[in-house]
Amino acid sequence: MYLSLQDRPAAERAGSRPGRPRVARVVVLLGLVSLLTDVSSESVSAILPLYLTGALGLSMVAYGFVEGLYQGVSAVVRIGSGLAADRSEHPKWVAFAGYGLSCAARVLMIGAAGLASMTAVVTADRVGKGIRTAPRDAMIAAATPTEDLGRAFGVHRTLDTVGAVIGPLLAFAVLWAIPDGYRTVMVVSLAFALVGLALLALLVPGRPSRPAGEQVRPRVRWRDVADPRLRRMLLLVGVLALLTVGDGFVYLALLERSDFAAYWFPLLYVGTNAAYLVLALPLGRVADRIGRARMLVLGHLALLAVYVVAALPVGGAAVTVACLVALGAFYAATDGVTAAVAGRLVPPGVRTSGIAAAQTVVAVGRLAAATGFGALWFAVGPQAALVVVAVALAVVLAVVVPRAGRLDRVAEPA
Repeated sequence: MYLSLQDRPAAERAGSRPGRPRVARVVVLLGLVSLLTDVSSESVSAILPLYLTGALGLSMVAYGFVEGLYQGVSAVVRIGSGLAADRSEHPKWVAFAGYGLSCAARVLMIGAAGLASMTAVVTADRVGKGIRTAPRDAMIAAATPTEDLGRAFGVHRTLDTVGAVIGPLLAFAVLWAIPDGYRTVMVVSLAFALVGLALLALLVPGRPSRPAGEQVRPRVRWRDVADPRLRRMLLLVGVLALLTVGDGFVYLALLERSDFAAYWFPLLYVGTNAAYLVLALPLGRVADRIGRARMLVLGHLALLAVYVVAALPVGGAAVTVACLVALGAFYAATDGVTAAVAGRLVPPGVRTSGIAAAQTVVAVGRLAAATGFGALWFAVGPQAALVVVAVALAVVLAVVVPRAGRLDRVAEPA
């Protein structure tokens, strides 16, 4: 629980005086940048599985490799970006470099036509994401008093998720009008990315003011981040990430046994993101009551349900909806909670770097999971592959669920 204002220093109480906006302008602006960028990235994500396996004719092994890059290549720069955010006085321009690299990837994607070119483009796009995430979050934290952090990140995440819903809807509209309009989706995606980049450059302040009373953080060293408590969490999330296959595989498995046209495919992403948007707040409140680390682990029960439902030998609307809701619940229970747990297992001065370390381990694990699952799909087929991963996840959860509460007990109080 947050401390009351009476327990805080006078300078910080002054920073929370009546009439001051509860959410800083920079938070809203960064939320709008994320909204526009998510419209761009999610519209492409919603067509990428079909585009790669259908239009370009890549095998499932090749698709698994590209999906793995999409899931995990940002890990290459996340920790470095987090350390830069904890040290730098110019996080805006670090974030701008990341957004700009993703924009450049959007341009190159329009002309990409094979595995090598798509690999290069996806790598550039995801490295850009890895660069921008930690500095952006650091700007939000720097502009917000401690007692309003939950509200600020909630506003940002809501705007971000709205973009994640609009993006697949936009892709669906384009494919409805132009059945093979994959490149048209990419052009529209580029337009939204450029508008978001311009908004960041022109309207977001370069050095957002710190809340009253906040001290400038000392120079960060890696050994400050390598807390034994964080290492235990990294092992936990790393093992679970190895059993988290990409959404695209789940959607392709549903598509194989469901009789619907390809242009409906982006709506699968809409369903997942909508479920995430509805469930994120209530599951976040449950996490506050039962423990965030416990919620992080229990959320993987929803992922297990996804695998079981997707592996069923039946199709239909009910099966598809159940799968999408379960997948949205999994992300709602684990996405923000991962950062919340990691941020409480390291000293406050290296919190961004601790979060980046956890995100890096998850990203690397999911890269390996997607690559391996693509090969497994090719070898035994989608249903059998999903059964194998479901059994492995069930075994891991049986081991880690009883132990999840230990991380909550050793975490710093919120």
